[in-house]
Amino acid sequence: MEKRSRRKFSADFKTKVVLEALKERTSMEELARRYELHPNQIGIWKKDFLARASTVFSTDEKVGDDKKRQDALLDKLYSQIGQQKVEIDWLKKKLL
Repeated sequence: MEKRSRRKFSADFKTKVVLEALKERTSMEELARRYELHPNQIGIWKKDFLARASTVFSTDEKVGDDKKRQDALLDKLYSQIGQQKVEIDWLKKKLL
């Protein structure tokens, strides 16, 4: 029995399919046939797209806050890595 790997679709491809589905010029079945997908997959992508559509118009404050929080966490992690490196080097020196 041959093992089939899952197909991975790019964000651009998913967006293209979803936008065509939202136009409703063709049915889901026709889109599915054209792009060799299952109609349920297009429905799932469409649902996800619509659920996250409001984030496009959200204020940049939220993005800025997330960026600041992420930078603070990154600085903390880098300092921990530096501290551990110093401790490891000290332990290596003591063992020799």
